Amino acid sequence: MLVTKPHPSLALPSVSLPNPNLNAGRATPFASSRPRGLRVSASSSLAPARPAPASQPKAAALNRVGILSEALPFIQRFKGKTVVVKYGGAAMKSPELQASVIRDLVLLSCVGLRLVLVHGGGPEINSVLERVGVKPQFRNGLRVTDAATMEVVEMVLAGKVNKHLVSLVCLAGATAVGLCGKDARLLTARPSPDAAELGFVGEVARVDPSVLHPIIASGHIPVIATVAADEAGQAYNINADTAAGEIAAAIGAEKLLLITDVSGILADRVDPGSLVKEIDIAGYGGWWPRARWAAG
Repeated sequence: MLVTKPHPSLALPSVSLPNPNLNAGRATPFASSRPRGLRVSASSSLAPARPAPASQPKAAALNRVGILSEALPFIQRFKGKTVVVKYGGAAMKSPELQASVIRDLVLLSCVGLRLVLVHGGGPEINSVLERVGVKPQFRNGLRVTDAATMEVVEMVLAGKVNKHLVSLVCLAGATAVGLCGKDARLLTARPSPDAAELGFVGEVARVDPSVLHPIIASGHIPVIATVAADEAGQAYNINADTAAGEIAAAIGAEKLLLITDVSGILADRVDPGSLVKEIDIAGYGGWWPRARWAAG
């Protein structure tokens, strides 16, 4: 599992993928007995990189050849492996950035990785709420979701954002299937322990990944919005980071990549220099509640 500062540029270990929009950077993998493979690159800016000047096409082409040659062992190692990617937050604010991220993900798919994309959509939800005169509210990093807000959340996440990402995947040359947690009971929700304060904010009670297996096996990319219903059919807004982790565990994913606008796990959330670069399973259990609180 990887928790990193995402920047829309995804890269194979120690190299950048052959895309002029990719930025070089670092990742912070959890220690495990598995081989360390995919990394999410980090950069100082979420702005997409500028393409090489038109006067340098030969140099750019040679650079891509070198990158592909260097990346080949890692492409071979992870070909056919399932990777869950959580995408949201600041990396979704710009249309150019969205297109850049999706192109990078499609490139990973083209070299043989079996991707599952789980997404949020906070900026878009906030924009729609403000247009209808509702001020977004948060407690401990989680959105306060009353009945009116829940209606907007479902409309934006499962509708506008989800189908827009599906369209971007198709435009980039792959095929995608848009889903939300309600579809085929992929996610079953339960109320949050803080439901009295947060409203219809839910947790994942159960994952049924059976709908995902034929989609992945057919070479499509599932694109999942994290709206789910409880046993009685009540809709809940589920934190996309949490949902991505539950889905990754349920399908036995090789890696979980979290694309977000934070550096990773911080010992002190206000001190960027306190980044925890590596952690084992025992340490992970102790850090997780604080990481959830800080990331929302």
